[in-house]
Amino acid sequence: MGATHAFWLAGRQATGETTFDVTSPWDGRLVGQVSVPTDAQVEEAVAAAYAVRDEFAATPAHVRAAALDHVSRRLAERTEEIAQLISAENGKPIKWARGEVGRAVSVFRFAAEEARRFNGGEAQRLDTDLGGQGRLALTRRFPKGVVLGIAPFNFPLNLCAHKVAPAIAAGAPIILKPAPATPLSGLILGDLLAETELPAGSWSILPVANDKMPALVQDERLPVISFTGSETVGYAIMDSVPRKHCTLELGGNGAAVVLADFASDADLDWAATRIATFSNYQGGQSCISVQRVIADAAVYERLLPRIVAAVEAQVTGDPSDSATDVGPLVSEAAAERVESWVDEAVAAGAALLTGGKRDGAAYAPTVLADVPADVTISCEEVFGPVLTVQKVEGEAAAFEAANNSKYGLQTGVFTHDLGTAFRAHRALEVGGVVIGDVPSYRADQMPYGGAKQSGVGREGVKFAMDDYTYERVLVLTGLAL
Repeated sequence: MGATHAFWLAGRQATGETTFDVTSPWDGRLVGQVSVPTDAQVEEAVAAAYAVRDEFAATPAHVRAAALDHVSRRLAERTEEIAQLISAENGKPIKWARGEVGRAVSVFRFAAEEARRFNGGEAQRLDTDLGGQGRLALTRRFPKGVVLGIAPFNFPLNLCAHKVAPAIAAGAPIILKPAPATPLSGLILGDLLAETELPAGSWSILPVANDKMPALVQDERLPVISFTGSETVGYAIMDSVPRKHCTLELGGNGAAVVLADFASDADLDWAATRIATFSNYQGGQSCISVQRVIADAAVYERLLPRIVAAVEAQVTGDPSDSATDVGPLVSEAAAERVESWVDEAVAAGAALLTGGKRDGAAYAPTVLADVPADVTISCEEVFGPVLTVQKVEGEAAAFEAANNSKYGLQTGVFTHDLGTAFRAHRALEVGGVVIGDVPSYRADQMPYGGAKQSGVGREGVKFAMDDYTYERVLVLTGLAL
């Protein structure tokens, strides 16, 4: 911590001509300085990745799998060190940072497993029609080319892992751009990748400034873009390169729906605890954090005080303290934006039940009720520790309220009824429906992504590999089938 960090250019460490500071959002201390690649160094990385693309695609599966297994093991060995780095640069409470490292361990392990079984080839008889007699089709997947991975600040290690690991598993070179606020966690992946036998040029980690990205996005040698971040930036990227393949994991304003059958004291205690925890984990800076609670009138009056009590029980403070549940937001500007949205809602008639106070980059866990439908916090992604609670009459009204959003990432539905679960799966306009829990559940091997304005494509190792590759058919002729 506090050292100057080199970046990774075509598999080797390099430094540029300038640096920038990474500071803690908790106390403003210097966490580290990062060297910035020059334009010439960025060009060198792109050229190297493009030049090695055929070689890397042909790399034996066991080589790629061994490299991925190695990174997974080394992440596990260095868990505490890396968790402290995440917490320092991001402000994430250390217990959540440790969990993030554990998830990245799994992502690289899953990628190693997928690398071994991916692309086995699917055979199809073509003699089902007279014109196909003696013919067999064999379909395999091949990389579309170099991947440009653009990662966000909120999961600075794991979401870098979700770019890098599937690309390596599929044999696609990758250039990773970590978020400017939190580049150190991404750069540490370079330490571990450099210990492997992957071809030179197959990966680079470049902490370039955001204003340098349009040129990279437009570069024809980078045909695949995997972006996680804001709706505005994501769709601007897609609109600027309509002929490229873009995977966009964008925003959400996740709803937790609590239905009438989820009514025992134990049920409501569970729902309130999960809602409180996952509206505030990561400071609410998660695309699938709970932003909206939609409760059936049959349980609303019993649920609401439980939610407020559970939110007030969240421990706020120093993210390096293992007891802390909620740390600061990534910057004071982010906290000021959240403050302004809450103030707007209260001025428009919303009831402030707890929280609503800012201290620098920290914002107190907050619960609002009776929020007007047209205020900003009802319509946009708050990306902060703020929760709104709404009362509805019945299942149909609950699902309609959940769908009343431009976003569609994930929804949690608290119910015990299997029929309701299947109706929710059909009715809710989202990429994922979680039954019996909050929308914030994500397993790193499952398909993850959204509908509507929450993006296109899917993450989750195997599904990202599908996005990074395309099908190519081989037709064999003159066979006795």
